[in-house]
Amino acid sequence: MRAVVCHEGKIEVTDLAHPVPGKGQVLLNVLRCGICGSDLHSRDHADEQADVLSEAGYHGFMRASQQVVFGHEFSGQVAAYGPGCRGKLAVGTAVVALPLTRRADGMHAIGLSASAPGGYAEQVVVEESLMLAVPNGLSPELAALTEPLAIGLHAAQRSEIKSKDVAIVIGCGPVGLAVISMLKARGVKTIVASDLSPGRRALATACGADQVVDPRDESPFAGGEQRGHLTSIPAKAQLGLETMEKLTRLPLSWHHLWRAADAVGLTAPKRPVIFECVGVPGMLESIITSAPLSSRLVVAGVCMTPDTLRPAMAINKEIDLRFVVGYSPLEFRDTLHLLADGKINGAPIITGTVGLDGVDNAFGCLSDPETHAKILIDPSSSAVHPG
Repeated sequence: MRAVVCHEGKIEVTDLAHPVPGKGQVLLNVLRCGICGSDLHSRDHADEQADVLSEAGYHGFMRASQQVVFGHEFSGQVAAYGPGCRGKLAVGTAVVALPLTRRADGMHAIGLSASAPGGYAEQVVVEESLMLAVPNGLSPELAALTEPLAIGLHAAQRSEIKSKDVAIVIGCGPVGLAVISMLKARGVKTIVASDLSPGRRALATACGADQVVDPRDESPFAGGEQRGHLTSIPAKAQLGLETMEKLTRLPLSWHHLWRAADAVGLTAPKRPVIFECVGVPGMLESIITSAPLSSRLVVAGVCMTPDTLRPAMAINKEIDLRFVVGYSPLEFRDTLHLLADGKINGAPIITGTVGLDGVDNAFGCLSDPETHAKILIDPSSSAVHPG
């Protein structure tokens, strides 16, 4: 079969043997496969990522010296079952699957391991237990967005954001757009999106952002005081003093009133929930320095190089810092159904399609934020430039 491989940072089309599904596995004909930012990072920083993951206990991540078939954001059709499968879905059924597979040496990430070739190919092998039928006649293009949008759902859920909280999304590439889409689906009433690119700001609006800003002209944290956010340490101290003045005038013991208010969440300061979706050195420090006090910062952007920040600033402002990656099988399933039920609109995220021969060109195009956000691969297409 024809496939696209990455080796020593080079992308090229080659012929490989057709994959054979093992026990409990299913062979899929690939219909569409998205090009992920992780693929772009892995082409240039595979060894650094592999070193980090090895420290965390996963030793199968790709190395630059290996020949790897990328692709973990795919939709396909059931082509054949391996031994020991239940076979509940008929051959030809449209499906998606979580990009994990079992090999003799353990679990591997499909499309990011030499042991688990991915969807930049005519066929891919997945685990039957991680495969889901595509409902409601959802198109292959939108079904292929299940995996990247599930990243956004996981980030939104890990943030514990409430509908009345202000969400601020820094960076409107594919990850930021996924987060915006999921925040809108969860009913968050105020979503502020920030990006240097006019094109990506337009996509953020299409995905549901209520306000978009160019950070060169306006801070995404502007207007925080009007929203009740504390923007300085003296303001926090002043609030404490004013609160005590009010409570001590009442006939009841102030500390009992405070505990009662604590129990129902009335003493928690208003604060934005910030999603960092850029992943470049210096971004965390910049956000921590500029954000209101008590902000919750959810880090979804993948910075591939060491970074520094000032803990003293985060401590004094009591910044809540959370890092997120991936998603659960339930979040993956729920994302698929949100797409199929029309509760999120993934169409604006897709900005082009190429065939296997156009993947190298597509990688180049994705370096320009004004041109593309998500380019899909259609193995049956002859297109060499994304439309």
